[in-house]
Amino acid sequence: MIAAFSWRLLGRELRSGELRLLFAALVVAVAAVTAVGFFGDRVRQGLQREAQQMMGGDLIVTSDHPLPDRYRDEALRHNLIAAETMLFPSMVIAAGQAQLADIKAVSSTYPLRGKLGSSARPGEADRTTDKGPTPGSVWPDERLASALDLAAGGSVAVGNLNLRAEAVLTREPDRGINFFSLAPRLMMNLDDIEATGLVQVGARIRYNLLLAGNDSDVKAYRKWLDKQLARGERLEDATNARPEIRSVLDRAERFLGLSTLLTVILSAVAAAMAARRYMQRHLDACAVMRCLGMTHGRLLRFHAALFLWLALLAGIVGSIVGFAAHFVLMRWLVELLGLDLPPAGWLPLAAGFGVAGVLLFGFAFPPLLQLARVPTLRVLRRELGPPRPFLLGGYLFGLLLLCGLIVGVAGDLRLGLLAVAGFGGALAGFWLVARLFIAAVSRWRGGAGFSWRQGLASLSRHAGAGAIQIVALSIGLMAMLLLTVVRGDLLTTWQNSIPSNAPNRFIINIQPDQRTALADELQKLGITAELLPMVRARLVQIDGRAVSAASYPEDERAQRLIEREFNLSWRAAMPEGNRIAAGQWFAPEQAGQGLASVEDGLAKNLGIKMGDELVFVVAGIEKRLRVTNLRKLDWDSMRVNFFVLAPPGVIDDAPASYITSFHLPADSAAAASELVKRFPNLTLIDVEAMVRQLQTVVGQVAGAVQFVFIFTLLAGAIVLYSALLTAFDERRYELAVMRALGAQRRQLGVALQVELTIVGALAGMFAAAGALLLGTIVSRQVFQLDLDYSLWLLPVSTLGGAVLSVAIGWLGIRRLLATPPLLALRQGA
Repeated sequence: MIAAFSWRLLGRELRSGELRLLFAALVVAVAAVTAVGFFGDRVRQGLQREAQQMMGGDLIVTSDHPLPDRYRDEALRHNLIAAETMLFPSMVIAAGQAQLADIKAVSSTYPLRGKLGSSARPGEADRTTDKGPTPGSVWPDERLASALDLAAGGSVAVGNLNLRAEAVLTREPDRGINFFSLAPRLMMNLDDIEATGLVQVGARIRYNLLLAGNDSDVKAYRKWLDKQLARGERLEDATNARPEIRSVLDRAERFLGLSTLLTVILSAVAAAMAARRYMQRHLDACAVMRCLGMTHGRLLRFHAALFLWLALLAGIVGSIVGFAAHFVLMRWLVELLGLDLPPAGWLPLAAGFGVAGVLLFGFAFPPLLQLARVPTLRVLRRELGPPRPFLLGGYLFGLLLLCGLIVGVAGDLRLGLLAVAGFGGALAGFWLVARLFIAAVSRWRGGAGFSWRQGLASLSRHAGAGAIQIVALSIGLMAMLLLTVVRGDLLTTWQNSIPSNAPNRFIINIQPDQRTALADELQKLGITAELLPMVRARLVQIDGRAVSAASYPEDERAQRLIEREFNLSWRAAMPEGNRIAAGQWFAPEQAGQGLASVEDGLAKNLGIKMGDELVFVVAGIEKRLRVTNLRKLDWDSMRVNFFVLAPPGVIDDAPASYITSFHLPADSAAAASELVKRFPNLTLIDVEAMVRQLQTVVGQVAGAVQFVFIFTLLAGAIVLYSALLTAFDERRYELAVMRALGAQRRQLGVALQVELTIVGALAGMFAAAGALLLGTIVSRQVFQLDLDYSLWLLPVSTLGGAVLSVAIGWLGIRRLLATPPLLALRQGA
């Protein structure tokens, strides 16, 4: 009976407008979260697919020994497609010239994701293909083709087999930057490997099994394979395979998480404001119902059923709107990004209904409890009394639910906790400062006209309500500023972190006696490049403790790091793109002292702390270096970076080669071949294709984020309207009394505009300060970017808040002033 009656009452309340604002807040919240959820889910899957394109598959099983046949057989049983590759160094011969090459033998199904690039001869425009070399043919890369003067149709001897050069390899989807792969690439078909006679006992070969399929099959296979992996075998996917891709994906996830959590925060504020207004407007009706004999328990069940129907209806309508809206956005997105996005899952629906439940039970239910317990004397006395302790506990429970929801939808623990702390601190700080500002502003009445004095007096009389409005407006404006100005600065900073002229060539193995000649040759080409020394060393002790792979039994990355040789270098000045995370950079007088600067991520992985003594073996000689500072590196810059740096005069006596990076324009690509011919011992690494892929992915994410924030801005608009509409309800009776006493409509209108201007200006000022502070913290702690913002944001936000407050408020002011005083007095009596 209660359910049926509450459903009928819900329809009446929606038609009369009493629940429209709360319903709108919930619909917008659900629509925003589901639209962002569906949209974000598809974008994440699209970006994941982009990463898989750059891996050559969804999963890669890599090993230093032949992989068991059961791995492939089980993959086929899981409906996965498979490809195999083998990588090993070997000499190849063409036209009487011998050259060390990295042989990559691929099966006929390679690659599973992404495309290969090939051309007829070095320097020509490439074409894409989804198949590698056919049996009997090879594809040398541009470096090998230039060194051997090979073009399509030439003959190459690989072991015991002569193969035809079918094309020049220009791009591989699964080849990243690897400074330990010094030789150029030669790709051949896996079926020809046995005839070459190169696979012998003791040969250093890396075996890869590439797998691809739908998500559920990949997950099921991975779950099976995790229990089968033996020593020397490793499983890679888009999250742990390519560090340069992983950093882009991580930032993409954080940007999308930022938009979603801001939507949730704004929706919570809007729902709280709407629920508070609904409670205030229904106190009298509930008091009358209590006088007529309805118990508070029955009143509570009645309104709880009403709100439950409201939540379900808002969830259904909001989900439909969000699902439909995400298709509209997808049309724009596909044209902008050129991504073939997979269908979205249904998990965002659960998130949407969950948000509706959290918002209602966290922010509407406590006022509902207060509404159900309204005293019967409310009919005679216009007071409700202070909130009871259990009601405050309800609000606290709601805040805890919201905090958990924010952390969940953020997708990143640090981002979620920063958002909770930032907006929680903003709520408390804005409230305190707003009360102080209201108290200070109310003293400026002076001898100004009636409208100015009345506006300040009204603000002073309603200091508590005014502070709530300022806080709500500030939170809404702060989120909107984060979404617009600060977001734009973040995206611009991120995109500029991979500039169009980022280095796309690396040269290693430069001998000391070649430095001057190579620098002169680069100068002739109009290239300015810094040649940096590089010393190979192995880390054997950390703070007196011998270290090896066995020292890190649970950390595979640490094992790989400790087993490799490190590239050490020395610098007097801190390299560009580096910043100190702890300690201080070397002072000039510390030259020659055994000190070390260590990359912060390496230090965390290997457990290196400030003050630790590191022992490196360099050419058989021990070098002891004490850690005096930790650095954070800008890996996106594509510049040469070193994990460990020493001051000059410490490792200068060790055998060293030199390394450099530079940007080579597309129209000067032939110069690379000339450099190799001029200095045949040099190893020139071309990363142009990978740089283009990184820039494309970053551009795609930036475009996607532009659309994700549309619904969040809509939620912010609801917050602004809710805050101002609540203020109009509280002024209705007061304005009617003043008009009955002779005040003119124009005077009261100007007085309300004065009040709205002050409220909006204060909110805009607080919002700008909060957005700059929170934006700076988020950019550094979550995105590892230095936010470059303009100080004009503070005055413009202050002025904009005032204008926005008056513009939105004027809609309500006109209705208030148009209501006859007698009617308003009867409604408020």
